[in-house]
Amino acid sequence: MSNSIKQLASQTVVYGATNILGRLLNYLLVPLHTYIFSDAAQYGVVGELYAWTSLFIVILTYGMETAFFNFSRDESIKNRVFTTIVTSLAITSTLFVVVCYLFKGNIAGWLKYPDHPEYITWFSIIIAVDALTSIFFAQLRHLNKALRFAAVKITNIVITVLFNLFFLLLCPYLLKNNPDSSFIRAIYNPGIGVGYIFISNLIASVVTLLMLLPSIFKQKYVFDWTLWKKMFAYAFPLLIFGLAGIVNETMDRVLLKHFSNQPDPLASVGIYSACYKISIMMTIFVQAFKYAAEPFFFSKSKDKDAKEAYAEVMTAFVFVCSVIFVGIMLYIDIVKFFVGPAYRVGLPVVPILLMANLFLGIFYNLSIWYKLTGQTKFGAYIAIFGAVITLGLNMALIPRFDYMGSAWATFVCYLSMMVVSYLLGQKYYHVDYNLKKILFYILFAVAVYGLSVLINNVLHIEQMGVRLAVNSIILVVYLAVLAVMNRNYLKNLFKKA
Repeated sequence: MSNSIKQLASQTVVYGATNILGRLLNYLLVPLHTYIFSDAAQYGVVGELYAWTSLFIVILTYGMETAFFNFSRDESIKNRVFTTIVTSLAITSTLFVVVCYLFKGNIAGWLKYPDHPEYITWFSIIIAVDALTSIFFAQLRHLNKALRFAAVKITNIVITVLFNLFFLLLCPYLLKNNPDSSFIRAIYNPGIGVGYIFISNLIASVVTLLMLLPSIFKQKYVFDWTLWKKMFAYAFPLLIFGLAGIVNETMDRVLLKHFSNQPDPLASVGIYSACYKISIMMTIFVQAFKYAAEPFFFSKSKDKDAKEAYAEVMTAFVFVCSVIFVGIMLYIDIVKFFVGPAYRVGLPVVPILLMANLFLGIFYNLSIWYKLTGQTKFGAYIAIFGAVITLGLNMALIPRFDYMGSAWATFVCYLSMMVVSYLLGQKYYHVDYNLKKILFYILFAVAVYGLSVLINNVLHIEQMGVRLAVNSIILVVYLAVLAVMNRNYLKNLFKKA
């Protein structure tokens, strides 16, 4: 069975390396932004607009990525599946840009940014391009062209980072030392401020589209209306699932802006958004796993040992996530420098959000039951259930607890979705998950973190160096216990073939 883990692990490493490098470069922008924009409200604008971006990308892809993987299992129609989806996404994305451009003033006013209708134009193009290129990235994953996938993804991130550095560091420096330079003033306007974050993203998205043009034009396009209706019927519940999922993942930023009782709600959005990103390693691993797992689960579905493989993958996944949780929390004194001083007041949300993302990753593992059985409607039901929890708890808790309320709402949402998906999955597609081991990994990780907090508080350890030394000892003991417990499994997993 360890061969299945090795196969998935190798794919996760490839996609993970891409995501780790790309996300690290991208996440390095967080300290850049939070140190430059010391007013948390400015970064709050970024957090809110990207929340809306995530929502509309889901709408404009309408579940077609997963439909592509599912219908491409039939080799005889694989090309028609791809070209039909590309044509569909191209039409809807173009219409989206046109509508947003025509009504940009109204939309900007509704979002309470009446002085910046240009934000709407920029983001409509970003969303449309990202929606269209998503199917080309799905094709690269399907064809196991991980290096091509990695090259385009990393290029996108590098361009984003470089233009952020150019507009936010280099241009202000040049303007300060050459205030009369007409060239600098022609390409840089200090008044745009956080808008340069969006412009950098826009440039990167367009370059990504240009890099994928060879793949776009080498296809012989056929739009099969009958096939499209079948794919859309399969994908529509996934669209609902995706919309509800985005509500769960990002709408807390929007709700914070409207329900916070703080003097400057956008400051709360900024603090929460910045501290949310401290869960970087957990997020990267979960995302890398998700990229690799979906095609792996589908390809494994016809094997006799498929369910055993899914169970083993789940245990390994929780093991790694638990270690990540402990590692981040024991070294939070170092990790906190990831964000500017004005944002560190929000650090208490980090352990809550880390564990919430672990639950989300488990949910991704569990979701294979309704995708393989074709009962994607259950995915939509579960996500809607989670969205109701997210909306309800955010509206109830934000007025009293501000962004801490949002963090706990996220925790409860993902925990509830995980439990419901497990119970339904055991009924419709039973998999013998090792619940004892999974629960032990999670509870042991939380206990180790709690022990660290207890020791440091009881001994009144104030010096960061001493705290790190104590936590390092705790980490070594924690890892040693796990290694002893899993020595035979780990030996079998990593031994040479």
